[in-house]
Amino acid sequence: MSRIYEYEGELRPETPVISVAQMRAADAYTIHDLGVPSKELMRRAAQGVYDAYESGWEGRKTLIICGSGNNGGDGYALVEIMRDHGMDVELLLVSDKFSEDGQFYHGHCLDLRIPEYRTDAMPDFKAYDVFVDCIFGTGFAGVPREPAAGVIRQINKQRERGAVIVSVDINSGMNGDTGEAELAVTSDLTVSIGYFKHGFFAGRADELIGKLVNVDIGIELPEQEQ
Repeated sequence: MSRIYEYEGELRPETPVISVAQMRAADAYTIHDLGVPSKELMRRAAQGVYDAYESGWEGRKTLIICGSGNNGGDGYALVEIMRDHGMDVELLLVSDKFSEDGQFYHGHCLDLRIPEYRTDAMPDFKAYDVFVDCIFGTGFAGVPREPAAGVIRQINKQRERGAVIVSVDINSGMNGDTGEAELAVTSDLTVSIGYFKHGFFAGRADELIGKLVNVDIGIELPEQEQ
């Protein structure tokens, strides 16, 4: 099981806070220099998200919303874990594009016959109790465009009616370095992967993030940055 650090006002010193560029370098170092397969890291990230909200999945219907990058891949891997635990889970694809690892785990979702939707024929959002935001990762900058913008607005609308929102790695639409956002998901729980990013403690982070936890999945910083 991945180690989980919580943040509720006092940052734990053993968990570094890094930039998006440092996170990208740590991913590359762990995969290429230390030899940890990227698909394994994605699986660990998904398991960490599942563990971080373990008490909340049971008895609730969940919609996992995936974008085109590895953040979406984390969502596809999470679907497989949730189905293994007997949870009621479905998919909404914001894009028909996939990262290499994301396509791998999406293939597992197809094998499991997970119900999935596209933005041109979206499900009834009121049918779900939990929404998992896997649209954009920490590398996102700028303003979300359609159809992602409309989906983000819909997620926030569902939170207003009492649904629970879980963001994976970062709230989609938020800048990982500055915490700024013109339009972003407002979460009840944000599960940071690997290390906290500077944006979690700046800009609009306080109003966008409810509870923040960090999941240690074995990503190592390059030696010169430790």
